[in-house]
Amino acid sequence: MKHVLLLLLTLLVAAAATAWIRYGGGAPYADLTSAPVLQQEVLEEVLSYPLPIGNVAVSATGRVFFTVHPEARPKGNKLLEFVDGAAVPYPGIGQQAELFDTVLGVAIDRQGNLWTIDHGNHGTRSVRLLAFDLDSGKIVHDHRLPAEIAPAGSFLQDLQVSADGRTIIIADASFWRKRPAIIVYDVESAAARRALESHPSVFAEKFVIAHGGNEMRFFGGLVALRGGVDGIALGPEWLYYGALSGSSLYRVRLRDLRDSALPPAQLARRVEEYSAKPLSDGFSTDVEGHVYVTDVEHNAIFRIGEDRDPVTLLRSTRVRWPDALSFGPDGWLYVADSALQEVVLQPQENIEANSPYKVFRFRPGYEGVPGQ
Repeated sequence: MKHVLLLLLTLLVAAAATAWIRYGGGAPYADLTSAPVLQQEVLEEVLSYPLPIGNVAVSATGRVFFTVHPEARPKGNKLLEFVDGAAVPYPGIGQQAELFDTVLGVAIDRQGNLWTIDHGNHGTRSVRLLAFDLDSGKIVHDHRLPAEIAPAGSFLQDLQVSADGRTIIIADASFWRKRPAIIVYDVESAAARRALESHPSVFAEKFVIAHGGNEMRFFGGLVALRGGVDGIALGPEWLYYGALSGSSLYRVRLRDLRDSALPPAQLARRVEEYSAKPLSDGFSTDVEGHVYVTDVEHNAIFRIGEDRDPVTLLRSTRVRWPDALSFGPDGWLYVADSALQEVVLQPQENIEANSPYKVFRFRPGYEGVPGQ
């Protein structure tokens, strides 16, 4: 019996050490914020909801759609539209269970379609890409990604659509599998491929996210919240992207991502390190070519222009975890506050105690691209 107990103890220690090496450790990240350009009074509340909000997308006509964050383990509605002061299930209440499992990413293209990506509980179930016609609410595209594109441990959680509607770019943050990648999906052929898998530009660096001195570590410190490529923003020519736990903003040309004949090594050489950035979640771009990046540790949003110098645009403690960004009409930039520090691996009591969760908006001074 003594030998059995010793063996079990040895196995437990080995398992804990392996988990810590793979998922734990890490150092604090520098605070890049400076005096914000805008006063926090410009921030307007758009809506509040009792459950944590995931992503937000705003149409060219000002329609606001949002997902309920799957890390909150919602049992009811998962994709909603904010209509006349109320959150209404989209496309309908009776279709929620049939269409959505762990839907998170949402984006609107210039052809009038609302796209969603469902990561299938970190790739352990079906990973599904859907598109709805905004005028009718009918499904116009429905594709389940195969296991070689969205394997177990993947986390396909954000997506952007090219201006011509031909290409979908999806970020796989790969929290558990630790093999992040950019998914390139051709709408016409329904063909997908993984690009830049485990390239340094998509990989998480060894930083630990902290809020108010509280580090996001779990299971006695064996696991730290650390994600690969998360935020993505797609302009006419470039895809801008970066890891949640990454210090740099990168870019690569859309035409190079589309070129399936381009060898992976050549694509990797065409990646450009663009600028420094905070530990971030959501990205967006405007028509002037600025890139907007959220700072999840310091309740802030940065703007990065042609000089490649990150500037603190806005900072407010009202936004607990600035998640997704989406430009709407009239120059409004919408910000989803998921408050993930109160959600990830937290009991339902804690999630409920920190309700409501909100979407805000402000005008950064530059016109954006609706739905981006």
